[in-house]
Amino acid sequence: MYCRDCGKKLGLRFLANEGLVPYCDGCGKFKFPFFPVAVSMVVVNREENRILLAKHVGDEDFKLFAGYIKKGESAEKAIPRELKEETSLAAVKWKYLGSRYHEAKDILMLGFLVVAEDGQITLNEEVEEARWCNAEEAKEIIRKHSVAELFLNSAIAELGRKR
Repeated sequence: MYCRDCGKKLGLRFLANEGLVPYCDGCGKFKFPFFPVAVSMVVVNREENRILLAKHVGDEDFKLFAGYIKKGESAEKAIPRELKEETSLAAVKWKYLGSRYHEAKDILMLGFLVVAEDGQITLNEEVEEARWCNAEEAKEIIRKHSVAELFLNSAIAELGRKR
């Protein structure tokens, strides 16, 4: 690990209430590691009775739409950008569901329930297939024991409370 400011090799030093933290002798400062963050979206239609799932290129399972939050961008800006990029649909409104660490990709996922404007779906090069499903179909085809499944179940519970 190297300092992102001066490029010197980082060592570990004890910091009260934090434990061992990367430290730069060149800058004389603790350097907490950056942690990538992404949005994960349970996309529903305006009537909130259909869920849009994605099958990404080279993947066998259906997942939620998701994307990294870019430097300087908020989650609220990433949601409509990512949905538009991957599907050409506009995000109308969204609600935060919760967060979950995704160990396989070493990333913090922020889950959202997103209402999309009705319209023609045009997939980008990352997505092989998109499918509108009812709640039961979505639960059946989503990747099992995944962060996506957790967010999907939270969204379905949220939608059930609204009815």
